[in-house]
Amino acid sequence: MSGDQDRLAADPSRRPRPGGPDGVIDLLARGELTVRGRIREASNAVLYCSVAYAGEEADCVYKPVAGERPLWDFPDGTLARREVAAYELSEAMGWGLVPPTVLREGPYGEGMVQLWVEPDPSATLLALVDDEEAGEGWKAVGPAQVDEDRTALLVHADAPQLRRLAVLDAVINNSDRKGGHLLPTADGRLYGIDHGVSFHVDDKLRTLLWGWAGEELTDEATAALRTLGERLAPGTPLADRLAALLTGAEVTALRRRVAVLLEAGRHPVPTGQWPAIPWPPV
Repeated sequence: MSGDQDRLAADPSRRPRPGGPDGVIDLLARGELTVRGRIREASNAVLYCSVAYAGEEADCVYKPVAGERPLWDFPDGTLARREVAAYELSEAMGWGLVPPTVLREGPYGEGMVQLWVEPDPSATLLALVDDEEAGEGWKAVGPAQVDEDRTALLVHADAPQLRRLAVLDAVINNSDRKGGHLLPTADGRLYGIDHGVSFHVDDKLRTLLWGWAGEELTDEATAALRTLGERLAPGTPLADRLAALLTGAEVTALRRRVAVLLEAGRHPVPTGQWPAIPWPPV
């Protein structure tokens, strides 16, 4: 981060809480964007900004479409819309797992603008252990080669919010759920970010959250999926919003994934036809 970015991120008064007042969406959609720095670790252009509107101000991330790198398996210029679609799905399921996100014009053209979330550095969701089993409170993902002479077991927390995110990833067909895309906050919430490579029509689920693979869905997840299925019906407000963000084939595939999850009643398992773990994993 630049010096300005460090200073702004350290000021909690500039960050309305995600899931708070509805005015956060108005702030992101209508506010004046001021670029403060660039997050250079990202593969695409990610700009750290402040946004101000009607006396309110917050920090946010702006990802202009013009800064998206072409991908072999996704249409050019569509990643920002997929990020907004992921937010729409999270809200439709009632889980609030994606920070408020809008599609709008900015200093470098159309792009995705998302409320900045400051993670809690003391929270631990992923770990490497030298045991053969995950242990209480953890779920095993699989063995990981730490160095030439050591293999450890990669585990993630057995937490309800993380399990909800695993279901959301299956719904949106997230092909890039890395550890760095998990943002636990000091108030106990959990957010997932970076959903630009989601909603493909082919099965491309690639995640670190395989700990529940094959297990029965919770009653909560089943109820959320049923609600989502109803809200995805043609002609509904959600379906209309998604039609402006995704292709017709992608919306059809989305409906199919929800139906398959409900019919199976279980978390998906790796198919073996696509790498199950993203690289790099963090």
